[in-house]
Amino acid sequence: MTRYCVDATRHELIATWGTGGGDLAARIAAVPADTDLAALSRLSAALTQLSTAAWRTYTHPASAADSLEVDSEGWHREQERKAFENVAQALTAPNLPHGGTMTVSYSPVLENAHRVGRALNALGIPELTEAVRAESETELAAVESAERGDLTGRAQQAVLLSREDASPAQVAAADRLLEEDPFGPAALYSDIDPTAAAVAAAHWLYAAAEAVSEASGYEAAEVVREADDIEALPHETPTLVLALLDAGLSPYDAVTGLVRHAMKVADGVLPDPAAFREQLDEAEEMIAEYTDGEAESEVVLTGIRLTPLDPRRPARDLLEDLLTGIHGCWLVHDEYTEPDDNGEGEGEGEGEGEESDSAAKQEEAEQEETAERHQHHSRAQFAALVRTVAAQRHERLV
Repeated sequence: MTRYCVDATRHELIATWGTGGGDLAARIAAVPADTDLAALSRLSAALTQLSTAAWRTYTHPASAADSLEVDSEGWHREQERKAFENVAQALTAPNLPHGGTMTVSYSPVLENAHRVGRALNALGIPELTEAVRAESETELAAVESAERGDLTGRAQQAVLLSREDASPAQVAAADRLLEEDPFGPAALYSDIDPTAAAVAAAHWLYAAAEAVSEASGYEAAEVVREADDIEALPHETPTLVLALLDAGLSPYDAVTGLVRHAMKVADGVLPDPAAFREQLDEAEEMIAEYTDGEAESEVVLTGIRLTPLDPRRPARDLLEDLLTGIHGCWLVHDEYTEPDDNGEGEGEGEGEGEESDSAAKQEEAEQEETAERHQHHSRAQFAALVRTVAAQRHERLV
């Protein structure tokens, strides 16, 4: 969302937003020096709330709901999105107190627009009202742009949000980036919606696991878990995603299912009471095995998680874990692939203590260079193998 603030020194209203590579800011308007800063701060708070409500229609789209029937969750989301059409009117002609009462809208988008309008009305600065009206158009246009999969300009802030759905255009863009670099280029974080990037990353993770499975002898769904024996890494979530894909789910369904589940947890909802009950039953069985009880019981119970993802940033957290999973697949690949070099130079020039310090340092540098060359070659070989498998299985992604 865009955050609005007041520069008390310059008497300016400022908009700031994140981009995945740092925050940007823009001046919305300058106001007279004698403007009530408290009233201007109330305006900035109302604008931030309006932006929050508007971007929620992006993160919680009607397309991700189970039903669009009247009064269903999907229907309410659809109505909330349609409220964009009435924002301009609310800004310029807001609901005002009358006879001790005031009309309040059920729509968060519309009601926050009325709050902005009332704050503007209290300030009574026509130039500021016009600037805020133009700013609201820019902000709503950014949401609409993100919905289309275009994350340029103000819409780039969508890369910091978790969305219950994934734009096909964004998934395709993420797939192209992973084809260039299966380990995950930085642009996945700065240019792509994280849910869409995670959908593509799940496809490439499964391709990587399948590619390594044949050489290692491990089941594809177990490759990342085995990689944890080579290098400590967060293997639980990648292994879960591999299991879901192995069971026949598409990358889209596996990823959006996990992200939606975590977003509901963040909203204070228990999405799957039956699964939680199973976790409690398993925990109680484990506790029953302990003899001195209380300390161990607390450890078991506090280890129960409602979601494997960070509910504050589920899509980004999932993307990071999936890319780590691809790295884990490479670790297994490197472990089970014979090196192409023949070890030339190893064991030569020991000199029985006559070797100088400079010669020892040179040998160490050569060994490091050899290791770097091997790693570079191994990663390139792995990437080529994964590209082949991903291309063969591309129908799973689309």
